[in-house]
Amino acid sequence: MCTYYLAVDIGASGGRHILGHVEDNKIKLEEIYRFSNSLKNRNGHLCWDYNYLFGEIKKGMIRCRKLNKIPVSMGIDTWAVDFVLLDEQNQIIGDMISYRDSRTIGMDERLYQIIPEKELYYRTGIQRQPFNTIYQLFAIKERSPQELLSAKTLLMVPDYFNYLLTGKKLSEYTNATTTQLVAAGSRDWDYDLIDRLGYPMDIFMPIKEPGSLVGELLREVAEEVGYNLNVVLPATHDTGSAVLAVPSEHENFLYISSGTWSLMGTESDDALCNEESRIHNFTNEGGYGYRNRYLKNIMGLWMIQRVKAELNYVYSFEGLCELADENNAFPSRVDVNHPDFLAPKSMIEAVRNYCRDNMLQIPNSPGEIAACIYLSLADCYGKTVREIEELTGRSYPAIHIIGGGSKADYLNRLTVLSTGKPVLAGPPEATAIGNLAAQMLYAKEFSSVKEVRKIIYDSFKIKRYNP
Repeated sequence: MCTYYLAVDIGASGGRHILGHVEDNKIKLEEIYRFSNSLKNRNGHLCWDYNYLFGEIKKGMIRCRKLNKIPVSMGIDTWAVDFVLLDEQNQIIGDMISYRDSRTIGMDERLYQIIPEKELYYRTGIQRQPFNTIYQLFAIKERSPQELLSAKTLLMVPDYFNYLLTGKKLSEYTNATTTQLVAAGSRDWDYDLIDRLGYPMDIFMPIKEPGSLVGELLREVAEEVGYNLNVVLPATHDTGSAVLAVPSEHENFLYISSGTWSLMGTESDDALCNEESRIHNFTNEGGYGYRNRYLKNIMGLWMIQRVKAELNYVYSFEGLCELADENNAFPSRVDVNHPDFLAPKSMIEAVRNYCRDNMLQIPNSPGEIAACIYLSLADCYGKTVREIEELTGRSYPAIHIIGGGSKADYLNRLTVLSTGKPVLAGPPEATAIGNLAAQMLYAKEFSSVKEVRKIIYDSFKIKRYNP
């Protein structure tokens, strides 16, 4: 009889429930439920619908019961930086606003009048991203101060879902670090920073490391889904889970967690919070086992996803790759990390306007637009590899591309050309696998991260691209 574990992996466009078990010393996966997720315009803001998402989480759990495959535990991972504020009755205060909303525009500069940018980086090690939790909270303080005054609890998105499941309030380490409010290397909130910014200190919950038990289901939830289980913390930041699933036998590796965002970096024992790292906009996020994820956020396949939608889904991702390959000689490159590409009304027009403003050849056809984006991404990867090697003083033998973007054969080939390094692509389900791996480590299925990564390499197809 199989021992099942349930990974609930929720991203910006959808979520899925994946059951995992160990069979013949390999991890086996089964997707049992999938649901959509999207932003809604509400009161002039881009918002998530957390009530809908929690309903979908429970529907997937009920699907396990109908399949008679009852998991012993479950873990939830999501995107980072977004949160809810709860009042004294544990009700959400205000709208559930997304990091892609414009409310944080200008908040970073206003905040730096209290905490200079350099000091903030040295304290937290987190790169400047205008949508980080620290700036979202500053926007609330500036524009809706009563919401902060009424708040009794701050929970990141997966922590909020864990609370709804178990009644337990806590903050998971990897997601907490993305707030830019955790002291680098301390594994705890920077309460002096929080106090200086005027945020209420008592709303921040104790930080727990991935691999910890949250608790069992509340009685009413267990009755609704038809069984009980343990809720276990994976790395609740989806990139943290994905990095746990990097199938490397060496500790010295580079990774690109490729999806809506491309997160490119390496693992280290300690945070690297020096001036050179700040200037190059590298971040130090928490990882499984309190490992440090030294990485750069790159806009990623979000740009291609938007182009695909704007072309009315006439082209598949594979079709856009083929068109890009046919237009491989297109000369223009854009800065994929430019804020104009974060949430434009039209990604196609944003790319064209960038080229126009910078005196570059303007892409017209779908193939030229796709080529411009893919080639720009690959160039950014190459530049980032060189920066990481210079800043860490280490050389890396290969790049592991994990996540859904690992299936982008064209981009993988471009990455080899831009970096000069071998690329090992896969597994595409890295986030869910890392989520499951944390639960399996908690259950003592495996004894170490090294063993887990070896099992993952043996369990899933990894495609190698050589220079």
